[in-house]
Amino acid sequence: MRRLATIGVYGFTAEAFVKALAEAEVELLLDLRQRRGVRGSDYAWANSVRLQQALAEAHIDYRHVKELAPTTELRQLQYREDDRVGVGKRNRAVLAPEYVARYTRDVLDPFALEAVAESLPPHSATALLCVETTPEACHRSLVAARLHTAHGFSVVHLSPR
Repeated sequence: MRRLATIGVYGFTAEAFVKALAEAEVELLLDLRQRRGVRGSDYAWANSVRLQQALAEAHIDYRHVKELAPTTELRQLQYREDDRVGVGKRNRAVLAPEYVARYTRDVLDPFALEAVAESLPPHSATALLCVETTPEACHRSLVAARLHTAHGFSVVHLSPR
């Protein structure tokens, strides 16, 4: 069975992040972020150039799949729901139902995911990256679920220890 991991930035150090990927036998990381930067000095390592350098040193390939990133409008929809329920982005536990429906309809459904699935390494894991710690609070879980359902990938969610 082909393997997929999901991973967020929050809660990891650079070293722990790379170690988690190595332990999961990840050979390729797909960056699903629209903007490939993270605010704050604690997460400067996750900014695109630094992240790609750390991955290269660990012999992990990197690919940005911006087409699977939520649009600014979708992110704003989720932020409004976060405000309504009184949670911050880093503490969110689930995605808003409207966000899930619109991300699925507007981003995931029209995307040619089969071509991506066929291009993934067959004998090692691929990781889907975004920032949230909890996969259910992030669009990467929607992409992972689709790859599982439509293409038979097993899925594991990597989290900070």
